[in-house]
Amino acid sequence: MNNTFLPFSKPTIDEATISSVADTLRSGWITSGPKVLEFEKRLSAYFGGRPVRTFNSGTCTMEIALRIAGIGPGDEVITTPISWVATASVILEVGATPVFADIDPLTRNIDLAKLEAAITARTKAVIPVYLAGKPLDMDRLYAIAAKHKLRVIEDAAQAIGSSWQGRPIGSFGDFVSFSFQANKNITTSEGGCLVMNNEAEALLAEKYRLQGVVRSGWDGIEVDVLGGKYNMTDIAAAIGLGQFAKLDEITAHRRKLAQHYFNLLGNDFEARTGAKLPPEDYENTNWHLFQIVLPGRIARAQFMEKMKEKHNIGIGFHYAPIHLFKLYRERGFSEGMFPVAEQVGKQIVSLPMFYAMNEKDVERVCSALVDVLG
Repeated sequence: MNNTFLPFSKPTIDEATISSVADTLRSGWITSGPKVLEFEKRLSAYFGGRPVRTFNSGTCTMEIALRIAGIGPGDEVITTPISWVATASVILEVGATPVFADIDPLTRNIDLAKLEAAITARTKAVIPVYLAGKPLDMDRLYAIAAKHKLRVIEDAAQAIGSSWQGRPIGSFGDFVSFSFQANKNITTSEGGCLVMNNEAEALLAEKYRLQGVVRSGWDGIEVDVLGGKYNMTDIAAAIGLGQFAKLDEITAHRRKLAQHYFNLLGNDFEARTGAKLPPEDYENTNWHLFQIVLPGRIARAQFMEKMKEKHNIGIGFHYAPIHLFKLYRERGFSEGMFPVAEQVGKQIVSLPMFYAMNEKDVERVCSALVDVLG
């Protein structure tokens, strides 16, 4: 056994970025300032000139998008059961009702046919999630939204660097939310950004970001909406600028690692082990995660324990079905409502995948998989 622990994810912060953070600390301007403005400018250029504002989390960007869209009590918002709980909780935060649609067993993203079937007269928006960085069929998604006059808040938390038909996710569409949390492809330690449609939405986002405050002149101040405290610091933005400069390199490396996983595991992996691989994609997916669905004969906790105790390899899982949490059971959701999501959510695991990995690390993981799965 290789005694070095191999985690499922680990950020890589280079010395130039560390130096930039130190310079920011020395500057005396450590909250939102010039670094935040520079980061937003570079993100906007990447997303084709669309307005972008940064925040202290990816979660709040979805809540703010819902508020800008006017979603509130009496409205329904459709999303997937397989995501981090925040995707649904932001719907509750604005007083709306979360509605779930089951997932596609291959992509593990929301099934667009089931999404459309779940639309009612009360549906005002949808929050699609790009699990592991894999986009949906974006043309079909937006055709459904246009047909039913729905706002789209894309939970692209895992999809920075992903694309659709050659266009970066975030460079088109409606609201697009990204996360820069520690295990994302690029990080600000914690943080996120929201891509919007026009400057009016961006100005409203700024109000929601900082207690609703609008300043004018030397001492003019006004508040006309209820905002929160969601601003990104210059310290975080300094990290983000260093990370963002390497986005293309990071994405290319992750795709290379994913291809090595597929080459080693082979086309007969499912027949040999009963485990299911993700769809093979080196054009659209940024490979934020490399996930397999385990066979029913081995419990996920048992698999994770054996990979750690026998091979010193860390395994994650993303995600437990949201509708089966107590908070959502109390709102009428129960087992059996979304069977594909429930099966996948019970057995899905995330294998090691991060920028500092090399092909030898992938080979080590694949060897351990064969040993543990048999």
